[in-house]
Amino acid sequence: MLDLDLDLGTSDTRTGQVVTLEFPVERYPKTAAHIQKAIAKGESAVCTIDRGGAEENRDDSLRGIPTKKGFDRDEWPMAMCEEGGTGADIQYIVPADNRGAGSWVGNALEEYPDGTQVEFVFQ
Repeated sequence: MLDLDLDLGTSDTRTGQVVTLEFPVERYPKTAAHIQKAIAKGESAVCTIDRGGAEENRDDSLRGIPTKKGFDRDEWPMAMCEEGGTGADIQYIVPADNRGAGSWVGNALEEYPDGTQVEFVFQ
């Protein structure tokens, strides 16, 4: 059985329901640090799920950012977020951390439809 250590909660806001996702900092420290840094620089902590726009967002966010041997280009907001794409914060992250985090987020949010707002929190 897959244990994702999820702490999903919900709260009502003026714009509707927001799902709270507690990101596993200890499991994916490099990705967590990047997301927190991007949020501190002004990127949104809320991701509106838009799986259909992910490929275009990824292309837009990574355009002009060269690949670097031994690293992935991590973007925040993520490509699967409506807020992603052009202007996303990009950082080079070791693949194991980045891909593990991406898989974890994808699994944690698979039951939620596009349009769901997800607030990422860190502890």
